[in-house]
Amino acid sequence: MYSEWLYIGVFIIIGIIVPVVPLVFSALVAPKKSNPSKQSTYECGIETVGESWVQFKAQYYIFALVFLVFDVETVFLFPWALSLNRMPMFVALEGVLFIGILVAGLVYAWRKGMLEWV
Repeated sequence: MYSEWLYIGVFIIIGIIVPVVPLVFSALVAPKKSNPSKQSTYECGIETVGESWVQFKAQYYIFALVFLVFDVETVFLFPWALSLNRMPMFVALEGVLFIGILVAGLVYAWRKGMLEWV
């Protein structure tokens, strides 16, 4: 019984060490000397003109999130579509229900005007 917990403990320790060691190493090795050119905003090799803090419409972020949700759901549908002929009928019905939920979400986003790029 203890051997099973030993694997979990080793996994947790490795899971803590793997991200912490590079962070500590980069903090120790990274240069700490700062100057104004390093602190300035840099965009595609062009000096920024005016205020660098610009307000963006939240609708752009919502558009990106809606795209991301539907993109990830498409990835879930791909294996289902490939093995559809080997699955029982209820799996096909669950897939159709899943697609229906996605379509309902798309219609909701469309009616709310979230897909308008203005």
